[in-house]
Order: sequence, then C-alpha cells, then structure tokens
Amino acid sequence: MELFYQQGVIFSRYLLSVKAASQSMAAFSNQSKSLTLSSKGNFYGSAEFLSTATPTRKQVAGGVRATATEIPTIAKKSGSQEKAKVGINGFGRIGRLVLRIALSRDDVEVVAVNDPFLTVDYVRYLFKYDSTHGIYPGEVSVLDENTLSVDGHKIKFFGAKSPVDIPWGASGVDYVVESTGVFTKVEKASGHLQAGAKKVIISAPSEDAPMYVMGVNEEKYSADQNVVSNASCTTNCLAPLAKVVHKEFGIVQGLMTTVHATTVTQKTVDGKDGRLSAKDWRGGRGAGQNIIPSSTGAAKAVGKVLPELNGKLTGMAFRVPTPNVSVVDLTCRLEKNASYDDIKKAIKAASETYMAGILGYTEDAVVSTDFVGDARSSIFDAAAGIGLGDGLVKLISWYDNEWGYSTRVVDLIEHIVAVVAAKKN
Repeated sequence: MELFYQQGVIFSRYLLSVKAASQSMAAFSNQSKSLTLSSKGNFYGSAEFLSTATPTRKQVAGGVRATATEIPTIAKKSGSQEKAKVGINGFGRIGRLVLRIALSRDDVEVVAVNDPFLTVDYVRYLFKYDSTHGIYPGEVSVLDENTLSVDGHKIKFFGAKSPVDIPWGASGVDYVVESTGVFTKVEKASGHLQAGAKKVIISAPSEDAPMYVMGVNEEKYSADQNVVSNASCTTNCLAPLAKVVHKEFGIVQGLMTTVHATTVTQKTVDGKDGRLSAKDWRGGRGAGQNIIPSSTGAAKAVGKVLPELNGKLTGMAFRVPTPNVSVVDLTCRLEKNASYDDIKKAIKAASETYMAGILGYTEDAVVSTDFVGDARSSIFDAAAGIGLGDGLVKLISWYDNEWGYSTRVVDLIEHIVAVVAAKKN
C-alpha cells in the first residue's frame, strides 16, 4: 500500500508540474508583450508578475533558464546589431555555463575557448553533459581538432597555458572571460590584452582589479577600464541584499555566513588540496563526508562595491556536501529600529522594481534544490529570517552559485559593451 501511495503522489506531482509549467509559460508569453523600458534603460515586466510568478524553468538554446527573472540590470543597448565577440579562458564550471547562457543572448557570441588541460572532444562532452544543469538540448559536434560546433556556431579551441599565447586577436575576440581562477590579478590577466583582446572580465574576486556587481555598482564602470572583476558568487548574493537593507534602514555592523555548495577545488576524500590546505588544513578533508568551516572574503568585498559599508561586514563559510546552490545568512544590527515585517516589505518592493531580476523574494517553504537554474543573484527567503528587536535581524538569501553567477558574467559583458558603444557615440 505504501508503494502505491508513493507512486500516486509522484504521478500527481507530475500532473501538477505539467499544469503549472503550461500556466507559467502562458503568463510569461502575455507579460513579454507588455515589457516597458525604464528611465535607466532596463526592461521590466509588471511588478505583480515579477513578485508572484514561480521561477519555473524552460529549455532554450542556452539550456535551462529562469523564465520569470530574465531581466538583468544593464545599460541601455546601443542599437548596434554587431555581436560582442567573446573568448573563454578556462572551461570549468563557470566557463561552460557562460557559454550556455551566451548562446541564448542576441548580442554576445562566444567565438573561442582556451583550456590547456582539455581536448576538443572532451570539451564537447563536458559541455553537452552536465550532472547539475542537465543535458544541453542543442547540437554539439567536433568539426576538427581545433573547432567545436554548437547549434551551427563555430567555436575555435586552443590549448595555450599562458594568456599571452592565446590567439585572441587572430580569432576576432574582443572580450575575454578569465575563468581559470589563476589569472586574477590585473598584471596576469592583462596577458589577454597583449594577445589581442580589448577587455577582460575575471570571473572571481581580484585583489587589484575593479570589482562590479550587477544591480549594485555597475554604473560606475568606465570605458577606459580594461580588466575588471565580476567579484564572487557569494558577493553577488550578499551585495544586492545589503544594498537594499542599508538604503532603507542603515547597517551598523553585520556578520555573514554562507552555507556553500561543494566546489571543484575540494577533495572527494581526505587529501592535500593544493589550493587550500597549505593554509587551511580543513579544506583538504573529504567534501562528501564533512561540513567544513572555511574563510571567505565575500563580505569584506561588499565594502569595495558599496564603499559606505566598508569595514562594517565580515564573514565565514561552511562548505557542505551538496553539488550546487548556496545560501547566505546575514546577521546585522540596523540604525533604524525596524520590525522584520518592515524589512520584508522593503526587500519585496525592491525585488519588484529597481532590483528586479537581480534580487528575488519568496515566502514559500523552499529548499536548496528549488533554486537550481535560477538566474537571479540573490533570492530573499522571507520565511526563514528572524528579528530580535532593537534592530537586530537575521536575513536569509539563496543563490545558484553556478548559474546565477554565470548569468551575471554575461550581463556584465553586455553592460561593458553598451558603455563602450555609448562613449564612441
């Protein structure tokens, strides 16, 4: 009887999911017809739709994307039909997802990929099959030992170890996504400029490159900056939340904890992790067996993108044995003695207006897997946070540390393209 009951529940859920998907797609189609352009040049749907629509997913050329939140905060498009030619250095988790997302955009084209540790047939395999985000729905094939074809788009493949040796210029690449995690300083990343690229976007925090977080400080980007950082996935989650809370109530001090999914630098069993354990022995312990305390500079980095919060935030991380989706816990003391309901209302209002597509809001009883494939940077969990009075609050916000972050990388490229084009005009 228990077996039949479970099967019945599963089948009922399937029917409901089909119905919900159909309704969501119909709503999205209707709302798409009524998009308006704000004074800042951002496309928004109706506030009601953005607030209430469940972030369901659909299959498009770039893979799985959140339908209700594909409204990135970017500069107004220049109107040029010419696509930005992009190269990706490092075809790991972020590099592969950047390609998937770029394939669904009209103004960005990935024309080359470089990774010295892969062959083109292995690149095809890794791109096509993804354990977290699913099988790429389009056609992926190898044309020759240096060329990949994705849905008819030819992508050159190189295996150079140093940025200066990658033939970006000869391939027509103007923008490089530096996603190896190795060349994170301006001097090293500038090797891409020597190789013919015009701009470099580092998909990691940087000690000396200007950092930009979409929805937070991208308007400060200047066209003469050639090497920039997209910060970290955790900073991209925390900064939008902190921006809204500080704007409305003022943050005196805050402590952040990110409960972070496993990443590629961790070990499957206990061992020496070359990138972490030399300074953090716990970082080399088995990822699937442990909750691992770790350091993170994400909270302090918020002070770089929001100078008014410099020195007011710090934090740490727990690495947990899940493959994707992380969550930020921001505990802070506010200048104003606001109730938790006041804070929820302010965040909800921001998520429906100037932070739409970047900061989300939910009151549902969600868990981490509900956010796999969510394109937003940060989704505030109103039901999980608490307030203690006297302006002391604990705020919880989810993020797909892979897909959401990779979406922002592409958004930042589009923003840079628009700023450069505006300067030329």
